[in-house]
Amino acid sequence: MELGLYTFVENTPVADTGQTLHPSERLRNLMEEIELADEAGLDIVGIGEHHRSEYISSAPAVILAAAAERTKKIRLSSAVTVLGSEDPVRVFQQYSTLDLLSQGRAEIMVGRGSFVESFPLFGQDLEDYDELFAENLELLLKLRENETVSWSGKYRPSISSRGVYPRPMQSDLPIWIAVGGTPQSAYRAGALGIPMALAIIGGEPARMKPLADLHRRGAAENGQEKQPLSINSHGFLADTSQEAHDIAFPAFKVQMDKIGRERGWPPMSREQFEASTTLHGANVVGSPEQIIEKILHQHEIFGHTRFQLQMSVGSIPHEKLMRSIELFATKVAPAVRKELKAVEA
Repeated sequence: MELGLYTFVENTPVADTGQTLHPSERLRNLMEEIELADEAGLDIVGIGEHHRSEYISSAPAVILAAAAERTKKIRLSSAVTVLGSEDPVRVFQQYSTLDLLSQGRAEIMVGRGSFVESFPLFGQDLEDYDELFAENLELLLKLRENETVSWSGKYRPSISSRGVYPRPMQSDLPIWIAVGGTPQSAYRAGALGIPMALAIIGGEPARMKPLADLHRRGAAENGQEKQPLSINSHGFLADTSQEAHDIAFPAFKVQMDKIGRERGWPPMSREQFEASTTLHGANVVGSPEQIIEKILHQHEIFGHTRFQLQMSVGSIPHEKLMRSIELFATKVAPAVRKELKAVEA
């Protein structure tokens, strides 16, 4: 199993001080976090695209390009690219360039997006949300397959036999689809032969198994090979369970309560948070031993090939986040890989 991180580069007020970092300091900290993940042996890091004041991640490809020059092995992905409000040609060019800079370590993870700010920002109509994504995905896949492209659609100007450059180092630049809970999206990813990332950020993870089954069914019924599956979750590690909960809860609460006020959710209580961190809950928070147990438990349900953890749900102090990454890379990842290798043998 591949294990890694993803982040939206949150820059929310720290719970106990109410202060935020200067964006340049937050980005410098992020580079140190990615460097540590690379040096400690994690497989992948993803940067999500958001266009909100509490995130510094409106240009993931730029951030990942900076990371490419400071890392050696770790794969570099978006998480996600909001494809409905993007130009697929520019997306392909940006990640092809990233692939060249990183010597073949780039990936694109596309999705419809959990927030909608990018649509009015770039002049798109939210009523076209689903159709925009489907059309842009079609074009993105065609760009990957063909150096010279002719294409016409409903929402973007036509392309008449134009070359799209640069071409990536990888002959088949990886493209993943992120799915939050829509059955049609899961089936479509499988039918197109595209790996799927399943975001599990609430409720009981086992309830999402039908989406993993649909992804596999979509592939089987459309002549595609079985595709990789990633589970993407919120979480945090510390040396002890109590410490992990005490550090993570205030940051989680600040961010989730902000989103809750926008969407009509009640404020998060400590009891709700604690319940979400149990073996059958969605949040992957605790000691290394607890995280190992939880990842292996979920693997029994999903049989996934990748696991990515968002540790910065709200602003976690940099030194605490670095320790969490270290524990994940040096304690959790080797144990999970060893256990799964033994099972497969």
